[in-house]
Amino acid sequence: MKLIMAVIQDNDAGRLMEALSRKKFGLTRLASTGGFLRSGNTTLMIGVEDERVEELLGIIEKTCKPRKKIVTPLPAGPADAYVPYPVEVTVGGATLFILDVERFVKV
Repeated sequence: MKLIMAVIQDNDAGRLMEALSRKKFGLTRLASTGGFLRSGNTTLMIGVEDERVEELLGIIEKTCKPRKKIVTPLPAGPADAYVPYPVEVTVGGATLFILDVERFVKV
């Protein structure tokens, strides 16, 4: 068994959770915040049997596509590092952590 921790953009969360629900994947949703853009993210914790990992990864890849966005970064550090004008960044996609589960207990 694996535990997949998927960090995704809030805009993709609803569609991904619906797609996973249709395929009977159980998940827990956690609100999180990204570091660079300080925008809302969603972290999903998904327990999955080893033989379904590739199916799950395919659903995430199909649903959470990277895209370009123009943003004005907020000041976060030294004044000389602050960029006062809009920049194009890639948002969306997913960051996945795939962990082995030694034991799973549901009570």
